[in-house]
Amino acid sequence: MLKIGITGGIGSGKSTVVKVFEQLGVPVFIADDQAKLLMNSDEKLIADIKQFFGEDVYSAKGELDRKKLASLVFNSPEKLKQLNGLVHPATIRAFDKWCKKYQNKPYILKEAAILFESGTYKQNDLNILVTAPEEMRIARVIKRDKSNEEQVRSRIKNQLPEEDKIKMADYMIVNDEQTALIPQIVSLHTKLVINNSTL
Repeated sequence: MLKIGITGGIGSGKSTVVKVFEQLGVPVFIADDQAKLLMNSDEKLIADIKQFFGEDVYSAKGELDRKKLASLVFNSPEKLKQLNGLVHPATIRAFDKWCKKYQNKPYILKEAAILFESGTYKQNDLNILVTAPEEMRIARVIKRDKSNEEQVRSRIKNQLPEEDKIKMADYMIVNDEQTALIPQIVSLHTKLVINNSTL
C-alpha cells in the first residue's frame, strides 16, 4: 500500500479533487478534520494548547474556541509554528493507526493543508499538489468564506510559495477551470493502481 499525500494552497480546490478520489474508492485521511477532532478530544494535546495559548481558548464546557485560537496564530508565524508543533505529532499517530485498516488497498491518500510546510510529506511514498492561479484562488476563498482580499492574501502568505511546493510534489493536478479536472484524476488513479510497482 502506497501512502500518498495530497495538498494545495488555500482555494486551490483540493477538497473537490479529494472527493473525486473518494468516489473512485480511495480511502482518504483528512488531516485537518482529524486535527480538529483531536484538539477537542486528546487530553494531552488540550493541556498543551492551554499552556501555550491560555485557558480561555477553551470554553467552560471544554470546547475549543477556534476563532480565538485563529486570531492568535494567523498573523504570527511563530505562534502558528508552535500550534502546528503540538497538533502534528497527535495527527501523525492517528494517521498511522488509521492506515492499518487499509493494508489491502493499492494506495491511500492523506489530505493536509500544510503537508510541505510541516515536513510530513517526507513520510509519504509520493505527494500530489493541486494547483490553481493565485488570483483564482483568492476569488474562490472570498466567495466561500466571505473573507476580504487582505485576509486571504495574509493566509496565503503563511503558506509555502507555490513554486516551492511544485518542486517537492511528485504529481500535479491543475484546477484552473480550463484544464479538464476529472480526466487528470482518473489518469493518475489508474497509474497509481496499475503501475504502483514501477513508480
